[in-house]
Amino acid sequence: MHESVHAIAACNVSPIVRIPANEGWMVKRALDAGAHGIIVPLLYSVEDAKRLVQTAKFPPAGKRGFGSPFSMGAFDVKGDLSGYEYMKNANENLLTVVQIETKEALESVEEIAKVDGIDVLFIGPWDLGNNIGYPVTGDFAPELKAAIERILKAAQAAGKKSGIYCPSGEFARRYADMGFQMISVVNDMTAIPTFMAESLSKAKGSYGHAAAQAVKGAAYGAVNLVSQDQKK
Repeated sequence: MHESVHAIAACNVSPIVRIPANEGWMVKRALDAGAHGIIVPLLYSVEDAKRLVQTAKFPPAGKRGFGSPFSMGAFDVKGDLSGYEYMKNANENLLTVVQIETKEALESVEEIAKVDGIDVLFIGPWDLGNNIGYPVTGDFAPELKAAIERILKAAQAAGKKSGIYCPSGEFARRYADMGFQMISVVNDMTAIPTFMAESLSKAKGSYGHAAAQAVKGAAYGAVNLVSQDQKK
């Protein structure tokens, strides 16, 4: 993580780390590595949100300790940023993002949005759908769509930003038009095999159908097509 955070920051892009759970040591490890923000999954309550802020913020807003030699370098690759300057600006400039994807968090989302120090409400639609009893099996159920709109409105009412996970550009455009600001477009696990499948399809011509199956495993698809050619 440390190497990735600094490599991303060196490209003038903000590295945001999604930690596995709302654990204080995980929050501290990511921020001490130099992350410009953290995303915390599976929030359940207002108390969870307040506890997160306590571990993510320096005093007086929280209880985060200072001492990492890595944090400053992710903001200033030349090494001119002092520890004092980093600490003075961190509370205002580091993003604290919570994922609203449980039934409990949805029921308390208006209060969670009001917690000082929480910057973004981020939706994981698949986990949210599962947890409220409407799993995604195609198009989103009306109840899931209503839940997504409720979270968006809660963020807007509290003056916070809203985000949502999207598996494609079409999804991303839809939610951008709704007013979401932090939106994924696609992930590498989908984009890479899809691109490889399309490229193989174009290259092989009549083997296009077989190449399209490579979306389930681009490397396997390539080997499979080569072996077919060798048999001829």
